[in-house]
Amino acid sequence: GKGFPRDALTRAMLAAIRRRLLAIDLEIYLASGSPRRRDILNNVGFEFHVKPSSFPEDLDKTKFSHPTEYAIENAKRKAEDVSQQIEKGLVIGADTIVVLGNQIFEKPKTPEVAMEMLKCLNGCTHKVITGVALVLKQKKDATAKLKTFHVTSDVMFSQMELEFIQDYVDSGEPLDKAGGYGIQGLGGTLVECIHGDFYSVEGLPLHALCREILNILQTTA
Repeated sequence: GKGFPRDALTRAMLAAIRRRLLAIDLEIYLASGSPRRRDILNNVGFEFHVKPSSFPEDLDKTKFSHPTEYAIENAKRKAEDVSQQIEKGLVIGADTIVVLGNQIFEKPKTPEVAMEMLKCLNGCTHKVITGVALVLKQKKDATAKLKTFHVTSDVMFSQMELEFIQDYVDSGEPLDKAGGYGIQGLGGTLVECIHGDFYSVEGLPLHALCREILNILQTTA
């Protein structure tokens, strides 16, 4: 099966994060109901609460000059929404989008839309952008500290027969996945190669997340 990073650097960062959270008496909240993001954190031993955001994700894409800005703003809105509901804590918000040219592909709502998305991606290299926002709130009514970042990966799809794509759509997997596929599931059979962070394509860039959490905690009194 797919392994998770357990190298010395990852262990050291996780241990440092735990020590710092304990020292300032804070807990982590994941502002997402995504089972993929939850699994990424669980599998490396993160301790956190799942508190999905109620942000409707209805931003106007045309208002953003680049897809990266759109993903980051979605992540920020999710994290801020949950931060307002807790007394204190470190909130993680994330948003993953698939981009081909200037077109943003989010989660298809119907099998027909999923099929059209996958036909566009078929045989092409697209970008997967995950925007992340960290909101650190040390006590109720205190000014929260915000940190945003993003990770971009290139994913190449093989050129496949439409019958194969239709079979994948019929599996039902595409409907809750950005771009209409999940790289960690059956959708991985569509992918010829990836240049970048696998975990970011799955929904949460693990190394960058650990690094930025540590940075924001180290600058906290």
